[in-house]
Amino acid sequence: MIVYDLICDHGHRFEGWFGSSGDFAEQRESGLLACPECGSAEVEKAPMAPAVPAKGNSRSEAAPVEVAESDQHPVSNTPMPAEVKKALAALAKAQAKALEKSTWVGDKFAEKSRAMHYGEADETPIHGQASAEEAKGLIDEGIAVAPLPFPVAPPDKLN
Repeated sequence: MIVYDLICDHGHRFEGWFGSSGDFAEQRESGLLACPECGSAEVEKAPMAPAVPAKGNSRSEAAPVEVAESDQHPVSNTPMPAEVKKALAALAKAQAKALEKSTWVGDKFAEKSRAMHYGEADETPIHGQASAEEAKGLIDEGIAVAPLPFPVAPPDKLN
């Protein structure tokens, strides 16, 4: 796969992945490329800086790059806003409270959920693991399930 930085005639920059440089040319000529922001089909390759690793094990500080204000996007390594920290803490607290009276059933989650739904077992709060296919199957059967917002370690894996 080849990754190109692309730019439309309105100046919007975005990334495109192609099987080869020929694929880019073919898709452009066929009108299959469009800017995800404005829909313009006038798309070109944008200049790219090569990613060249530093020689040896030395590191040098990169010079700051000037970025137009319109091109600035938040990145994941910026400090988390206080409101986000507060919301995540509240969500973690709510999950912990919900799991207090819930039983870990591990990879038997789908099986146990079905048994409770169809009256083959007493209903009780449970949590465990299910594949995406298993979760979809439960939902398709009308069984109420929801993913937990934060990962939960199995009891035998806790310190």
